[in-house]
Amino acid sequence: MDLLSLNSLLFFLFLLGFCAGNSVLPPGPMDVVLGKNLTIKITVTKNPGDIVIWNFNDGKNQNNIATLRPDNTVNVGDAYKTRGVSVDPNTGSLTVTSLKKEDSGDYSVTLLQSAATVTGDVLVRVLVPVSNVVIKSDLFEAIEYNSTVVLTCSSSGSYLTFTWTNGTTPIVSDGKRLTVVDTPPSTDGGSSKLTITGVLRSDLVGPITCTAKNTMEQATSPPFNLTVYYGPDDVTISPLKPSDYITSSSDFNLTCAAPSSSPPATFTWYHNKDEIKASGPVLTLKTIEAQGFGKNYADYTCRAQNAKTLRAVASPAVRFSVMEPISDAKISGPTGILIAGNSSANVSCQATSGNVTQISWIKDGTPLSENSRIMFSSDKSSLFISVLQKEDNGNYVCKLRNSVSEKEASYKMAVSFGPEPFKVEGKDEVKISTEVVLICSPPSTPPANITWKLNGTLLNVKTNKLVIENALYKDSGTYTCEAFNPVTGKTTTSTHTLSVKEEIIEGLSDGAIAGIVIACLVAVGACLALFFYCRQKVPLESPY
Repeated sequence: MDLLSLNSLLFFLFLLGFCAGNSVLPPGPMDVVLGKNLTIKITVTKNPGDIVIWNFNDGKNQNNIATLRPDNTVNVGDAYKTRGVSVDPNTGSLTVTSLKKEDSGDYSVTLLQSAATVTGDVLVRVLVPVSNVVIKSDLFEAIEYNSTVVLTCSSSGSYLTFTWTNGTTPIVSDGKRLTVVDTPPSTDGGSSKLTITGVLRSDLVGPITCTAKNTMEQATSPPFNLTVYYGPDDVTISPLKPSDYITSSSDFNLTCAAPSSSPPATFTWYHNKDEIKASGPVLTLKTIEAQGFGKNYADYTCRAQNAKTLRAVASPAVRFSVMEPISDAKISGPTGILIAGNSSANVSCQATSGNVTQISWIKDGTPLSENSRIMFSSDKSSLFISVLQKEDNGNYVCKLRNSVSEKEASYKMAVSFGPEPFKVEGKDEVKISTEVVLICSPPSTPPANITWKLNGTLLNVKTNKLVIENALYKDSGTYTCEAFNPVTGKTTTSTHTLSVKEEIIEGLSDGAIAGIVIACLVAVGACLALFFYCRQKVPLESPY
């Protein structure tokens, strides 16, 4: 049966009616990669003697591919004789090798059986391989919050769909800030546009990849990175709470940091609103003082700038003043002779260098305060004692302080006085041949010159202690201690009576001894009176 007769037969069968259905062939579309082989299987049973006719329609023309005759011979259409077409004699399945793009279209089969005629068709799509997936940006660099970035992913291939990934996280369109628009599927490549409005630094941390795929294969673009400039944010300064006063010429410095900035921020320093000529994140105290700052309590801030984003952010302000430490303290007082009741004194205290904010005075370990005789100058740098007394003797200390240092100096004041009234210490009575010690201790500054006298006669003793190792009767008498202060010119004396005896009644006072003596005398007188009375009453006998 030739082709013309076969077509006539088909037309006749069409007029008589036939059974048709998509279940004869697999559901479509059937996708096959360009250059691969296509096999379409018939899903119904082919019986021996059945005629199988395969046709192709590209939307314009219909061509016969091949016909399987009852004797299992295959007639290949003229257009496919060089294409490696075959029909399986047992199943009726069609195989076309090395598909071309032009092989996309509708494939139909007619199965002529003894009892009925069944037909089916399926759409076959020849897919161009997925390749050359690449991402391009409309910007070379972006500014956070300001830039709108459009990334375009293009790829060769057929009927493509696209997905975007940031690292391992899928990028999903939110319809607002993030939008993804794909070109309609086609047989010849496609693209997808990712638009990011008000780009954030996290949007393109990446790497960004785009995957293009169809039903048969997929490919992913090389990693894409786009620099997003941002910051500065969170500008900090340290130390945030320095001392109110910083020691001059110390190693103190301020450090400014803006870790969230790309590119790294540059820094400008300010004293209140005045710019400090300094560069870099560290401001040294040496720089502050060299430019005449720090003398007053003031604010210091740093401002971080980003050359790309053109943003500038200031740090919190820190406040302090630079103070020169007190290098040394010097105290001065009277250098001449001071006499109690006659002299006055002025003692002053100054710092060799440094700013003194507080002065305090201490005498012999006790804080000194004003009274009727002691007065301080308005800044307490000096004290004045109007009329010196012996109690003003002692060690005077001035303490100079500021917020960063403390120094002190001392002055010893010597006030001459005395000698004041005193008493000679020692025993009034001693036993002969015993030691006698008399002590003369007159209060006097400087110590008084001492001389001793016995009953007005000058003794060869110049110390305040008079010692008689073996007392004799002749050592009894009145001892005089004479104290002379060569500075004040004052002399003071004290006397002491000493009695050297053979025996001393221990434990009896002078009154008791006097009472005993008087009693004895009274008793002796009574005896004598009685004797003479008796003589008068009894006449004497004559010896003759």
